Amino acid sequence: MVHKIGVIGIVGGGGWMGRAIGRSMLSAGFVEEHSLILSSRSGQVQGFAEWPALRCTADNRELAELADVVVLSVRPEQFSAVEIDARDKLVISVMAGVSAATIGARTGADRIVRAMPNAAAEIGRSYTPWFATGGVAPAEKAFVQAMFETCGEANQVFRESDIDLLTALTGAGPAWPALLAQAMLTYAEAKGLPSGIAERAAKAIVAGAGQLVATGEDSPRDIVQTFLDYRGTTAAGLQAMIGNGFIEAVHAGLDAAAVTAARMSAEMGTVNRDH
Repeated sequence: MVHKIGVIGIVGGGGWMGRAIGRSMLSAGFVEEHSLILSSRSGQVQGFAEWPALRCTADNRELAELADVVVLSVRPEQFSAVEIDARDKLVISVMAGVSAATIGARTGADRIVRAMPNAAAEIGRSYTPWFATGGVAPAEKAFVQAMFETCGEANQVFRESDIDLLTALTGAGPAWPALLAQAMLTYAEAKGLPSGIAERAAKAIVAGAGQLVATGEDSPRDIVQTFLDYRGTTAAGLQAMIGNGFIEAVHAGLDAAAVTAARMSAEMGTVNRDH
Protein backbone atom coordinates (compact mmCIF):
# COMPACT_ATOMS: atom_id res chain seq x y z
CA MET A 1 0.00 0.00 0.00
CA VAL A 2 1.39 3.43 -0.95
CA HIS A 3 0.71 6.12 1.64
CA LYS A 4 -0.53 9.27 -0.08
CA ILE A 5 1.24 12.01 1.81
CA GLY A 6 3.11 13.43 -1.16
CA VAL A 7 6.77 13.45 -2.10
CA ILE A 8 9.41 12.38 0.43
CA GLY A 9 12.91 13.83 0.24
CA ILE A 10 15.87 12.41 2.17
CA VAL A 11 18.73 14.85 2.79
CA GLY A 12 21.80 12.64 3.06
CA GLY A 13 20.17 9.83 1.11
CA GLY A 14 23.59 8.50 0.15
CA GLY A 15 24.59 7.80 3.77
CA TRP A 16 24.02 4.44 5.39
CA MET A 17 20.94 5.49 7.38
CA GLY A 18 19.35 7.54 4.61
CA ARG A 19 19.94 4.68 2.20
CA ALA A 20 18.49 2.12 4.65
CA ILE A 21 15.34 4.18 5.20
CA GLY A 22 14.89 4.85 1.49
CA ARG A 23 15.36 1.20 0.51
CA SER A 24 13.02 0.03 3.28
CA MET A 25 10.23 2.36 2.18
CA LEU A 26 10.60 1.36 -1.47
CA SER A 27 10.88 -2.37 -0.77
CA ALA A 28 7.76 -2.27 1.41
CA GLY A 29 5.78 -0.37 -1.23
CA PHE A 30 5.33 2.45 1.26
CA VAL A 31 6.39 4.95 -1.39
CA GLU A 32 6.79 4.73 -5.16
CA GLU A 33 10.11 5.61 -6.72
CA HIS A 34 8.78 8.72 -8.47
CA SER A 35 7.65 10.05 -5.06
CA LEU A 36 11.07 9.78 -3.42
CA ILE A 37 14.00 12.20 -3.84
CA LEU A 38 17.47 11.68 -2.39
CA SER A 39 20.24 14.22 -2.02
CA SER A 40 23.97 13.65 -1.70
CA ARG A 41 27.04 15.80 -2.18
CA SER A 42 27.76 14.15 -5.54
CA GLY A 43 24.15 14.08 -6.68
CA GLN A 44 24.43 10.30 -7.08
CA VAL A 45 23.39 7.55 -4.66
CA GLN A 46 24.42 3.90 -4.72
CA GLY A 47 22.18 0.98 -3.81
CA PHE A 48 18.98 1.87 -5.68
CA ALA A 49 19.51 0.14 -9.03
CA GLU A 50 16.14 -1.62 -8.69
CA TRP A 51 14.39 1.74 -8.88
CA PRO A 52 15.71 3.52 -12.00
CA ALA A 53 13.12 6.31 -11.85
CA LEU A 54 14.36 7.47 -8.44
CA ARG A 55 15.42 11.13 -8.44
CA CYS A 56 18.75 12.26 -6.97
CA THR A 57 20.15 15.75 -6.54
CA ALA A 58 23.14 17.54 -5.06
CA ASP A 59 20.98 20.57 -4.19
CA ASN A 60 19.21 20.33 -0.82
CA ARG A 61 17.22 23.46 -1.59
CA GLU A 62 15.81 21.82 -4.71
CA LEU A 63 14.90 18.75 -2.66
CA ALA A 64 13.08 20.89 -0.10
CA GLU A 65 11.14 22.71 -2.81
CA LEU A 66 9.95 19.44 -4.38
CA ALA A 67 9.26 17.43 -1.22
CA ASP A 68 6.28 17.53 1.11
CA VAL A 69 8.19 15.57 3.76
CA VAL A 70 11.89 16.28 4.39
CA VAL A 71 13.95 13.62 6.18
CA LEU A 72 17.21 14.97 7.64
CA SER A 73 19.74 12.13 7.62
CA VAL A 74 23.13 13.82 7.93
CA ARG A 75 25.71 13.67 10.68
CA PRO A 76 24.91 16.20 13.45
CA GLU A 77 28.12 18.14 12.86
CA GLN A 78 27.18 18.53 9.18
CA PHE A 79 23.77 20.03 9.91
CA SER A 80 25.02 23.60 10.26
CA ALA A 81 26.09 23.47 6.60
CA VAL A 82 22.68 22.26 5.36
CA GLU A 83 20.81 25.12 3.73
CA ILE A 84 17.11 24.43 3.22
CA ASP A 85 13.83 26.26 3.61
CA ALA A 86 11.36 23.72 5.01
CA ARG A 87 8.55 26.04 6.02
CA ASP A 88 5.15 24.34 5.60
CA LYS A 89 6.90 20.95 5.39
CA LEU A 90 6.88 17.98 7.74
CA VAL A 91 10.51 17.59 8.81
CA ILE A 92 11.70 14.25 10.20
CA SER A 93 15.19 14.21 11.73
CA VAL A 94 17.20 11.07 12.42
CA MET A 95 20.16 13.09 13.72
CA ALA A 96 21.37 12.37 17.23
CA GLY A 97 21.57 15.29 19.62
CA VAL A 98 19.94 17.98 17.47
CA SER A 99 16.89 19.44 19.20
CA ALA A 100 13.59 20.24 17.56
CA ALA A 101 14.16 23.92 18.41
CA THR A 102 17.48 23.91 16.57
CA ILE A 103 15.97 22.12 13.58
CA GLY A 104 13.12 24.61 13.44
CA ALA A 105 15.43 27.61 13.71
CA ARG A 106 17.64 26.40 10.86
CA THR A 107 14.92 25.13 8.50
CA GLY A 108 11.93 27.33 9.29
CA ALA A 109 9.80 24.23 9.96
CA ASP A 110 7.28 24.12 12.79
CA ARG A 111 6.11 20.51 12.24
CA ILE A 112 9.08 18.47 13.37
CA VAL A 113 9.65 14.84 14.29
CA ARG A 114 12.83 13.62 15.96
CA ALA A 115 13.44 9.89 15.49
CA MET A 116 16.28 7.56 16.41
CA PRO A 117 16.52 4.45 14.23
CA ASN A 118 19.63 2.31 14.45
CA ALA A 119 21.87 0.30 12.14
CA ALA A 120 19.49 -2.67 12.16
CA ALA A 121 17.27 -0.62 9.81
CA GLU A 122 19.39 -2.13 7.03
CA ILE A 123 17.86 -5.54 7.74
CA GLY A 124 14.41 -4.34 8.79
CA ARG A 125 15.10 -4.91 12.51
CA SER A 126 15.52 -1.38 13.87
CA TYR A 127 13.68 -0.15 16.93
CA THR A 128 12.81 3.50 16.27
CA PRO A 129 11.44 5.80 18.97
CA TRP A 130 10.13 9.15 17.73
CA PHE A 131 8.88 12.43 19.17
CA ALA A 132 6.60 14.94 17.44
CA THR A 133 6.22 18.64 18.17
CA GLY A 134 2.79 20.06 18.82
CA GLY A 135 2.13 21.14 15.24
CA VAL A 136 2.33 17.62 13.79
CA ALA A 137 -1.16 16.45 12.81
CA PRO A 138 -2.56 13.01 13.73
CA ALA A 139 -2.45 11.85 10.10
CA GLU A 140 1.21 12.87 9.93
CA LYS A 141 1.97 10.96 13.12
CA ALA A 142 0.34 7.87 11.61
CA PHE A 143 2.53 8.39 8.53
CA VAL A 144 5.69 8.59 10.67
CA GLN A 145 4.78 5.42 12.56
CA ALA A 146 4.11 3.53 9.34
CA MET A 147 7.27 4.88 7.71
CA PHE A 148 9.54 3.63 10.48
CA GLU A 149 7.70 0.32 10.66
CA THR A 150 9.11 -0.39 7.20
CA CYS A 151 12.53 -0.51 8.99
CA GLY A 152 11.36 -2.61 11.97
CA GLU A 153 9.43 -1.52 15.05
CA ALA A 154 8.60 2.01 16.18
CA ASN A 155 7.01 3.86 19.11
CA GLN A 156 6.03 7.45 19.72
CA VAL A 157 7.41 9.02 22.90
CA PHE A 158 5.93 12.16 24.40
CA ARG A 159 8.93 13.95 25.90
CA GLU A 160 11.76 15.16 23.69
CA SER A 161 14.23 14.30 26.46
CA ASP A 162 13.28 10.64 26.00
CA ILE A 163 14.86 10.74 22.53
CA ASP A 164 18.25 11.57 24.06
CA LEU A 165 17.80 8.72 26.55
CA LEU A 166 16.79 6.28 23.83
CA THR A 167 19.65 7.48 21.64
CA ALA A 168 21.86 5.95 24.33
CA LEU A 169 19.71 2.86 24.89
CA THR A 170 18.71 1.76 21.39
CA GLY A 171 20.40 4.13 18.97
CA ALA A 172 23.69 2.30 19.43
CA GLY A 173 22.27 -0.62 17.45
CA PRO A 174 24.71 -3.55 17.51
CA ALA A 175 27.38 -1.79 19.60
CA TRP A 176 26.22 -2.97 23.05
CA PRO A 177 25.69 -6.66 22.17
CA ALA A 178 28.89 -6.54 20.10
CA LEU A 179 30.78 -5.48 23.23
CA LEU A 180 29.35 -8.48 25.09
CA ALA A 181 30.35 -10.73 22.19
CA GLN A 182 33.85 -9.24 22.21
CA ALA A 183 34.21 -9.96 25.93
CA MET A 184 33.14 -13.58 25.37
CA LEU A 185 35.48 -13.88 22.40
CA THR A 186 38.55 -12.59 24.22
CA TYR A 187 37.77 -14.84 27.21
CA ALA A 188 37.55 -17.93 24.99
CA GLU A 189 40.74 -17.05 23.13
CA ALA A 190 42.60 -16.49 26.42
CA LYS A 191 41.55 -20.00 27.47
CA GLY A 192 43.10 -21.43 24.30
CA LEU A 193 40.02 -21.87 22.10
CA PRO A 194 40.85 -21.34 18.40
CA SER A 195 39.90 -17.82 17.28
CA GLY A 196 37.56 -18.99 14.53
CA ILE A 197 35.55 -21.20 16.86
CA ALA A 198 35.58 -18.55 19.62
CA GLU A 199 34.21 -15.92 17.26
CA ARG A 200 31.49 -18.19 15.88
CA ALA A 201 30.45 -19.16 19.40
CA ALA A 202 30.32 -15.55 20.62
CA LYS A 203 28.32 -14.39 17.59
CA ALA A 204 25.95 -17.35 17.84
CA ILE A 205 25.09 -16.80 21.50
CA VAL A 206 24.44 -13.08 21.07
CA ALA A 207 22.44 -13.50 17.85
CA GLY A 208 20.46 -16.54 19.01
CA ALA A 209 19.74 -15.14 22.44
CA GLY A 210 18.66 -11.85 20.89
CA GLN A 211 16.06 -13.66 18.79
CA LEU A 212 14.76 -15.54 21.83
CA VAL A 213 14.48 -12.36 23.89
CA ALA A 214 12.78 -10.53 21.01
CA THR A 215 10.24 -13.23 20.15
CA GLY A 216 9.61 -14.88 23.52
CA GLU A 217 6.85 -13.96 25.95
CA ASP A 218 9.12 -13.57 28.99
CA SER A 219 10.72 -10.23 29.83
CA PRO A 220 14.53 -9.99 30.12
CA ARG A 221 14.13 -9.73 33.90
CA ASP A 222 12.08 -12.96 33.96
CA ILE A 223 14.63 -14.80 31.79
CA VAL A 224 17.50 -13.85 34.10
CA GLN A 225 15.53 -14.90 37.17
CA THR A 226 14.62 -18.24 35.59
CA PHE A 227 18.29 -19.07 35.03
CA LEU A 228 19.20 -17.90 38.52
CA ASP A 229 16.53 -20.20 39.94
CA TYR A 230 18.07 -23.21 38.15
CA ARG A 231 21.16 -22.78 40.37
CA GLY A 232 23.38 -24.33 37.71
CA THR A 233 26.45 -23.21 35.77
CA THR A 234 24.65 -20.28 34.16
CA ALA A 235 23.37 -19.10 37.54
CA ALA A 236 26.92 -19.19 38.89
CA GLY A 237 28.09 -17.10 35.93
CA LEU A 238 25.25 -14.61 36.26
CA GLN A 239 25.85 -14.18 39.98
CA ALA A 240 29.56 -13.57 39.39
CA MET A 241 28.86 -11.01 36.64
CA ILE A 242 26.28 -9.19 38.80
CA GLY A 243 28.57 -9.29 41.81
CA ASN A 244 31.44 -7.82 39.80
CA GLY A 245 29.41 -4.80 38.76
CA PHE A 246 28.05 -5.85 35.36
CA ILE A 247 24.74 -4.01 35.79
CA GLU A 248 26.43 -0.90 37.21
CA ALA A 249 28.90 -0.89 34.29
CA VAL A 250 26.05 -1.03 31.77
CA HIS A 251 24.21 1.78 33.57
CA ALA A 252 27.39 3.89 33.58
CA GLY A 253 27.83 3.34 29.84
CA LEU A 254 24.24 4.30 29.07
CA ASP A 255 24.53 7.36 31.30
CA ALA A 256 27.67 8.45 29.45
CA ALA A 257 25.96 8.04 26.07
CA ALA A 258 22.81 9.88 27.22
CA VAL A 259 24.84 12.77 28.70
CA THR A 260 26.78 13.04 25.44
CA ALA A 261 23.53 13.15 23.44
CA ALA A 262 22.18 15.91 25.67
CA ARG A 263 25.45 17.85 25.45
CA MET A 264 25.42 17.55 21.65
CA SER A 265 21.90 18.99 21.64
CA ALA A 266 22.98 21.96 23.75
CA GLU A 267 26.11 22.54 21.65
CA MET A 268 24.13 22.38 18.41
CA GLY A 269 21.76 24.99 19.80
CA THR A 270 24.74 27.25 20.50
CA VAL A 271 26.09 26.75 16.97
CA ASN A 272 22.69 27.63 15.56
CA ARG A 273 22.49 30.87 17.57
CA ASP A 274 25.99 31.80 16.44
CA HIS A 275 24.80 31.51 12.83
